[in-house]
Amino acid sequence: MYDHIGRTYARTRRTDLRLAGQLWQALGPGDSLLNVGAGTGNYEPGDRDVVAVEPSLEMIRQRPRSHHVVRGVAEALPFRDDQFDAAMAILTVHHWRDPAAGLLELRRVARRQVVWYTTPLDPSFWLLRYFGALSGSAAGAGPHPDALLRRCFGVVEVRPLLIPYDCVDGFGVAFWARPEAYLDPMVQEGMSCLALLSPVERQAGTRRLAADLASGEWDRRYGHLRGESQFDGGFRIAIAGDVPGLPS
Repeated sequence: MYDHIGRTYARTRRTDLRLAGQLWQALGPGDSLLNVGAGTGNYEPGDRDVVAVEPSLEMIRQRPRSHHVVRGVAEALPFRDDQFDAAMAILTVHHWRDPAAGLLELRRVARRQVVWYTTPLDPSFWLLRYFGALSGSAAGAGPHPDALLRRCFGVVEVRPLLIPYDCVDGFGVAFWARPEAYLDPMVQEGMSCLALLSPVERQAGTRRLAADLASGEWDRRYGHLRGESQFDGGFRIAIAGDVPGLPS
């Protein structure tokens, strides 16, 4: 999929160090790290021996050269049991063909697992007013993943990951208080939830949003968000396995 929708990914998807810090803290101590569904590697820490697994050649092409990359999928990881201190998966599980099989593979090859995932969009989130088809997209809706994670892992903690107002990583809800960003086709291409919509749906939603911004309707309805510092967009970090300092 990302061979088709990810050609400009690196231009709008960058590391937000505030989010990265929370993710890296969740990894706990250790030297070896497996990043599954690794994309362009934005959230890979620089102080570990990282191996990345990514199926898309387009994503691999946009990666820095500093870490070892294996082309593969989560459901069939080519590593031995407990090979890594930790394994992480960042905003990727909802794209896997068999999420349960992939999560069990993370558990098999690593002693700790950290998964940054998204819960279904709140129906009141304003973006759905303009791009209603998101409610049926892989990245925008679906069964709540908490039960799946707890079935596959020994989850010891789930932490909310709040999105700062000026988030620099252009994922689907990053611009929750900066709606003008969603008018940019390049920004849309970096968001799977929008990039996977049909051209007709994307264009119609963009026109509606542009009209409401021009008329002031968006600000009348949602302008209070511009004064908020952070937002709960449904992102969570699940921490599982052997996690020093947390109850088992």
